[in-house]
This record gives sequence, structure tokens and C-alpha cells, in this order.
Amino acid sequence: MRTVQKIKIILITLLFCLSHDLTAQDTVAVTRPVKPAFSPEPLKATMLAVAFPGMGQIYNRKYWKLPFVYAGFGALIYSLSFNTQKYNEMMKAYQDFTDVIPETDSYIPLVKWAEPPEYDPVLYPESYDPANASYVKDNLIEAVDYYKRYRDLSIIGMAAWYMITILDANVDASLSNFDVTNKLNVQVSPLQLPVPGSIGAGFNVSLLYTF
Repeated sequence: MRTVQKIKIILITLLFCLSHDLTAQDTVAVTRPVKPAFSPEPLKATMLAVAFPGMGQIYNRKYWKLPFVYAGFGALIYSLSFNTQKYNEMMKAYQDFTDVIPETDSYIPLVKWAEPPEYDPVLYPESYDPANASYVKDNLIEAVDYYKRYRDLSIIGMAAWYMITILDANVDASLSNFDVTNKLNVQVSPLQLPVPGSIGAGFNVSLLYTF
């Protein structure tokens, strides 16, 4: 009889220990490492943008800006290529028209409003009209100036767009962790301005911070 009681006591003790271990295991908190938030470095973003257009935006993870970056460069490159080609074409036509070599006649396809006998003093010295010749010459030199101007503007535009992409990458990286709190408010109120002889009206814009 005593043996049976001892066995019961041992079993009860084992069950108590087992239940205590399970409870302790259930209450153990599982902690996982927190992945740090991405914080781009402005200097690195700027240097990447300088090295190759678009790399700064990729580094900042602003992938949606890439189509705009390359579309801007694509449009400016096309403009540069087109205006350079037309400038060279018009310059050659002007040089051919003003020389005295009959074989240089690249200007003929460009003059569509008149026939060569009406304006060409080299090919048709007996029939050309000096007024028409002067008009063709002036139009050719104006076309040269026009395409030269837009060729140069395309180059300036490419340089400006390149600088804009660099600035955008730098600003994006600098403001990536900027905290826009709800405690900031903008208040707009009417304002009287002193104007000689009368009273002027205006607006006062105030930035308020709520503590």
C-alpha cells in the first residue's frame, strides 16, 4: 500500500514539473532583430549621380524617377542631333551659294519657291534676278543662325538637366529621413500694408509649432 502511494507521489511530482516547464516555455518572448531603416548618404548619392545620370536615383531607391531622367536626356539628345544636322546642311548650302563653283549646288533642293534660273548668279548669270539672289542668300544665313542657336541651346539644356538630376539625387538623400510632424501648422491671416495715401491689403503666412 505504501508502495502505491509512493508511486502516486512520484507521478504527481513529475506532472507538476512537466506542466511548469511547458508554462515557462510558453511565456518566453521571441525577439527578432529589427532591420534598420534605409538612410542614403547625400555625398554618395551625389557622386553616383555625377558618375552616371540616374545612378543617384537608383541609390536613393526612387526608381519611378528614372523614366523622367532618361526621357529628358533623350529629348535633348534628339534636339541636338537634329539641329546639328540642319545647321551643317544650311551652312554647306550657304557656302555653295556664295562661291563661284558651278558644281557646288546643294542649295537647289532647299529653294522650293523659285527655279535656279531666277536666282542663281553662277549657273544662270544672264537670267537671274539680283533681288531673288539676295533673298535666297538672306534666308540661308537666317537658317544657319536659327539652327546654330537651337543647337547651342540643346547643349546648354543637356548641361542644365544633368545638374538638375544631380541636385535631385542630393536633395532626395538629404531629406529621406526628414520628419514631417503633425505639430507643424501653417496659418494664413490678412495683413494691412502701409501705402502712401492709402491702405494696402496683403496676407501674412506663419509657421506654427504645437508643443
